[in-house]
Amino acid sequence: DVYIYYGLTNFYQNHRRYVKSRDDRQLLGEIKGSTECAPFDKSGDKWYAPCGAIANSIFNDTFKIQRYFDKTTPKTIPTTDSGIAWATDKNAKFRNPKIPDGQKNLSYAFVDTIHPPNWQRNVWELKPSDPNNNNNNGYLNERFIVWMRTAALPTFRKLYARVSHNTNENDISYHSSLPKGNYLLVVEYHFPVAAFKGTKRLIISNTSWLGGKNPFIGVMYIIVGCVCLLLSAIFVFI
Repeated sequence: DVYIYYGLTNFYQNHRRYVKSRDDRQLLGEIKGSTECAPFDKSGDKWYAPCGAIANSIFNDTFKIQRYFDKTTPKTIPTTDSGIAWATDKNAKFRNPKIPDGQKNLSYAFVDTIHPPNWQRNVWELKPSDPNNNNNNGYLNERFIVWMRTAALPTFRKLYARVSHNTNENDISYHSSLPKGNYLLVVEYHFPVAAFKGTKRLIISNTSWLGGKNPFIGVMYIIVGCVCLLLSAIFVFI
């Protein structure tokens, strides 16, 4: 499998006030938020949907990876954001408000709400390429769910998409890898990082039966092993 991640540095999702700035009851389908979300709880008499600092600061850059099959015409690599969130999160922690009887559009479930200040679209418009897919829209949008799981460290990466397994272009399969060739990365820049002196990056990786590539764990094992070896040597000669 080929996975696409975005990474941020110097972004403290683990700050105590930031972590608390959400309303889990609202994310389970209630319209109203709570004062825990302040100052991102409501504007006038309308609640932000979703409320809180975590939701308000969602990463909203978009990426497309294109491959050149000839020198002039790149074609977009098929990707999907379905299946990128933890199943336990999507099934147990997030639920859209009930759509009124006789209606099908998710917007009717969010009447009398407004989008957070930093958002450019409403919560029911998070999947513009498939607006009628209510299972990956609103609070059930998987990129939103991934963002709402706060990172433990200020340098982190989060899953953005994975390469689709059900599409071939020009008889080239993308089932397990991206074939050797020339690629173009198209970025729509919406998420500023200068204000918190951070950086952002895009990571393309694959997985094995051991999971994804993450050198941090290996480095930590080496450091802990060296410390244990040093301490054992000290205890032997003391």
